[in-house]
Amino acid sequence: MICPAKRELSGGSVLCNSGVKVGPLGFGAGMLGNVFSEIDENVAHDTLLAAARAGNSPIDTSPFYGAGLSELRVGRILRALTRDSLVISTKVGRVAEALRGAAIPSQEEVRNQFAKGLPHRLRFDYSFDGTMRSVEQSLLRLGTDYLDILLIHDVDVWTHGDDGFERRFSEAMNGSYRALERLRSEGVVKAIGVGINEAEICVRFAHAGDFDVMLLAGRYSLLEQPAALDFLPLALEKRIGVLLGGVFNSGILATGPIAGARYNYRPAPPSVLKKVTEMQAICEAHGVNLFEAALQFPLAHPAVSSLVLGAVSPQEVARNIEAVRVEIPRALWEDLKAAHLLERSAPTPA
Repeated sequence: MICPAKRELSGGSVLCNSGVKVGPLGFGAGMLGNVFSEIDENVAHDTLLAAARAGNSPIDTSPFYGAGLSELRVGRILRALTRDSLVISTKVGRVAEALRGAAIPSQEEVRNQFAKGLPHRLRFDYSFDGTMRSVEQSLLRLGTDYLDILLIHDVDVWTHGDDGFERRFSEAMNGSYRALERLRSEGVVKAIGVGINEAEICVRFAHAGDFDVMLLAGRYSLLEQPAALDFLPLALEKRIGVLLGGVFNSGILATGPIAGARYNYRPAPPSVLKKVTEMQAICEAHGVNLFEAALQFPLAHPAVSSLVLGAVSPQEVARNIEAVRVEIPRALWEDLKAAHLLERSAPTPA
């Protein structure tokens, strides 16, 4: 039986029997894998240090981000701080191999979206042996002998398509899940889960295995709440801790409806731009920044343990922390609901 993800008065949550404590704000180190543009090594280091010293927990990374570069950078701060003062989360599902010569990526490999990562070729592998190899590689890059949270990464239709998803789901449950269970029982990993972009797939995994935590990106935000229908109630029932990524829906809730605003990694369509424009107007009428409302809204759901937020500078880390402290009038949430921009039943901050 999975034990409660107990929310504490301090604003933190303990993820089940794992004893892993996360704060209301975590740090997503994906951008520090040089997503789309290169980030200076010292800036990356200072950003991670700022997040760690501010108590952002967990610090979430993956072999996928910069083909291991993000993990390597997280490992650098592990050597600068006390290991047990940090909660480190990483992922499995891809194995790194040395990139030799003019190797041409296969269709099995992820799309190249990193400006400059490590010289590794990534391939999907959710088998037991592949998962163990991935964990070994991550431990070496991070420079640690244990992980606080380990997630099965990207087993969803978005990544593998309708034809490939079922095969990958079966492979993950028969391979990666068994590996994670063993590592948890041996104490190498404290909490296990999945990290994906689709709420309905979280439901599939929640019914299929004994998971402590799930990281869901983009599916519970001020803009849209599909996870509220089935997944979040199920997480409460099964006492699975929920980490949320992508709460700005790839950018538009942070930037507002500006030219070129992005939604789900693509230019925002007119319908989304219109809805966000209306949301922004209501926020401004109450003297609140849309960014602040978008950050605080998802934390109000009782199933949500932490928001995993990205940043590429110490200043952005500080901005995230300040935004979660801003007092937002209750009337703002009521006006959003009255305008049918927010579900009437959606929990909102007190």
